[in-house]
Amino acid sequence: MAVPTPHGVPDRPAVPLVPPELAELLRSQLAAVADEVEEEVRRQVPEYARPADGAYRQNLRSGVVQALTLFVDHIADPRDDGGAIAATYYELGRGEALEGRSLDALQSALRVGGMRAWRLMGRTAEELGLDSTVVTALGELAFRTVHEVAQAAASGYAEAQLRSSDELERRRKRLLDLLLEDGPVALEAVQDLAHSARWPVPRTVAVVALAAAPDRREEDRPLAAAGALVDMGSRPPRMLVPDPDGPGGIGGRAFTLALRGRPAAIGPTAPVTEAAQSLRLATRALGLMGRGVLSRQGVVRCSEHLSTLLLHGDEPLLERLRARVLAPLDTVSAGQRDRLAETLLAWLLSGSNVPDVAARLHIHPQTVRYRLRQLEKLFGDALHDPETRLDLILALRAESLHTKQN
Repeated sequence: MAVPTPHGVPDRPAVPLVPPELAELLRSQLAAVADEVEEEVRRQVPEYARPADGAYRQNLRSGVVQALTLFVDHIADPRDDGGAIAATYYELGRGEALEGRSLDALQSALRVGGMRAWRLMGRTAEELGLDSTVVTALGELAFRTVHEVAQAAASGYAEAQLRSSDELERRRKRLLDLLLEDGPVALEAVQDLAHSARWPVPRTVAVVALAAAPDRREEDRPLAAAGALVDMGSRPPRMLVPDPDGPGGIGGRAFTLALRGRPAAIGPTAPVTEAAQSLRLATRALGLMGRGVLSRQGVVRCSEHLSTLLLHGDEPLLERLRARVLAPLDTVSAGQRDRLAETLLAWLLSGSNVPDVAARLHIHPQTVRYRLRQLEKLFGDALHDPETRLDLILALRAESLHTKQN
């Protein structure tokens, strides 16, 4: 890998001023020097001060040893361009970017480690009685080594940053697909994928199903919602909002404004592993909005329309119930049917209280009694059977929504 050389640092020393045999002596000290350099980096750079465990300790140790090896290789053969080690640091830079650490932290670690290594190895050179020219050449090589690995790491870091936004979006899309898939979702699987997607796993979520954008230019533009997972390419477009009932969730005016007039249905709040249930009801509500059963405009919150959603959970079955229970109304005219159905539903819901029905429908109590006599002729004793009354309420509620829809 070609690594740019900093200004003022020659590509190769014209004359190998450092005795090559010094390389073997320094190579024998690599393990001890690496221990001290690693400890110094962990002590001075907070981002690298985490407990030394597993792969993290191995990666840090490998980076230190690679840099020290490059320094010694330069002494043994100034013509060696250190391509393999530069490639290692290129990948290290990429890894740091993907882990979310800053380039400043990485450069600080290289600077601190380089200074510590130079002090230790320079002391060895002085103890051997090497003259100042050789010590100066060692300093130049140390300077060169730090810059080479820093440049390689910076290149890898920059490349990862260019791709990280796209990669992060792909990971979040996979996470959203996992959360919304049918069937049980394992919390461990969610946590693993969420970590790689840099998405803090909340306790609860809600899914928002979005209607087609009123302005085509807005169709693919993600909506503003902090921490939301958004898929504008699905049909319908959807977004999963963490902690929907908390501050900054979907209960405030800010969220409604963010929709820019776009109709939407908000599914019920659910545990994160049960997000698919919230999506199912939000999608059902959005369909009912399109048909006029629920309000076509604004934001519909499923938690406020659970009975309507329940009624339309199995529409063929609901239609069978409506046809069977309300069959007596098929014998009257359409206008009379609507009036009688409205009166019967109000009577059942008001506990058979005529004045309450009259007040609810804004008609005279005598009109209510007249309609009830008609209903008793049509339905007979079924009006007073508890199980039939429940069926009537469900069927009449569906009839009311059907009339409203048309």
